[in-house]
Amino acid sequence: MVRAFLTILLALYGATPGHAAPPPTKISWAACPEDEQMQCGTMKVPADWADPYGASISLTIARRLATDPEHRIGALFVNPGGPGASAVDFAFDAPTFFSAAVRARFDIVGMDPRGVGRSSPVVCSQRLIDAEPSPLIDSEDAYAKTIDYNRKLAADCAARTGPHFAHVDSASVVHDMDAVRAALGEEKINFYGASYGTLIGAEYAQTYPSRLRALVLDSVMDHSVGLARFLLDATGAAQDAFNQFVDWCARDKKCVLRGQDIRAIWARLADRARAGTLTDPYDPDSTVSMNDLIGAAFAAFYDPQWYSFAYYLRDSAKQAPPVPESRASTPPLSDDTPNSFPAIFCEDWYLPITGYPDLRRRLNILAERAPQMLASPLALSATTGCLGWPSAPDNPQRPLIPPRGIGPILVVAARHDPATAYGWAGEVARQLGPTARLLTYRGWGHVVYKRSPCAAGLVDRYLITLTTPAAGSSCKAIEPQPFGVG
Repeated sequence: MVRAFLTILLALYGATPGHAAPPPTKISWAACPEDEQMQCGTMKVPADWADPYGASISLTIARRLATDPEHRIGALFVNPGGPGASAVDFAFDAPTFFSAAVRARFDIVGMDPRGVGRSSPVVCSQRLIDAEPSPLIDSEDAYAKTIDYNRKLAADCAARTGPHFAHVDSASVVHDMDAVRAALGEEKINFYGASYGTLIGAEYAQTYPSRLRALVLDSVMDHSVGLARFLLDATGAAQDAFNQFVDWCARDKKCVLRGQDIRAIWARLADRARAGTLTDPYDPDSTVSMNDLIGAAFAAFYDPQWYSFAYYLRDSAKQAPPVPESRASTPPLSDDTPNSFPAIFCEDWYLPITGYPDLRRRLNILAERAPQMLASPLALSATTGCLGWPSAPDNPQRPLIPPRGIGPILVVAARHDPATAYGWAGEVARQLGPTARLLTYRGWGHVVYKRSPCAAGLVDRYLITLTTPAAGSSCKAIEPQPFGVG
């Protein structure tokens, strides 16, 4: 009788084999301090789902109720990625992101993943974060120092964060999501995930396929690629974004570098960055390293902000080389700082580097294929940030298995995304099986929904009616405009 009762309880609550579940808990709701039109709530879940009656942590959830409750379809869970971006903040910003049609038919629900934002965040020493070494490791000594730094950072973050520090992987987040689903009383949920949020959405589909009505994966992480493909694909995407910027400047009369050799300008700036004589043109007291220069380009390619980046390069090139001088650093006001990225990534990815010669060989291959970007800043930071990490990943890469009984799935990707390689979207759609449909935006930037009215309209139609676009569908590219134009 007891065994039968436990079996029924686990089935209702959504536990998977090896993860016994505690009794369901409720969400304590109140008006959100940031937006009284929304509801904010907290909920307790196990710090470690393998030990459901051990220590617990608190999740924070924000809910924006459907504006047309009579025609409400259900709850749309959202996650903006990162890893480390706040889904609660994403729910707050829903009116500036999702269409009125989607907000009318769905409650927008943002659950900050464990370790992130308001959900028992991972915190570390700001002084230690500020001491992070460059991921462009160029010597045996720098390699050894990076390992030593990562171990110190992990120990510091673990001490400041608590027992869930080693359990902030995306598989644990998926169990949290389903606990929130149960607490909301929803038989099925809908999910929109962007960037790293697509990894969470795909894993939820693997673990709880019968509890998904609709799944949108926008700008897709492929959590099946090994180290070599992870670095090569991501770096190829970053270099493609640089090439697209150069091509745009050659055709757009508003580019301030039109007619100039951008690659030659970049090479001169890179030489100065490596020599320590390049400063930020808008903050002359700030020295720009090679890693900083690549990061500035990478950030500009997200929207993309081609106009402003062209000005940045022009103004950087016009500078007279400064005389380097040492400056005392200003100590932070508070030493506890949220810093979830390495803890999450090192729990989700197996990225084995066998030593400095192995890393150097891989960096040389990447630099040959990406002469300007050298490597994807995200992929390289993740790889070098996990060197020497004290624990093996709990949720390493593996291919997806087509979820049984799942309905249509919509996968969306930009052809020239700097962060998530376009090929990853097609591969994830293939792994998810025949119900998954790939929609291509033929333009630029990271996260498609707000970039293309065509894509947004097709996503909206899918969420509301479960109708996917025809196979091979695509949306035309929209040329970026200067801020305040268009």
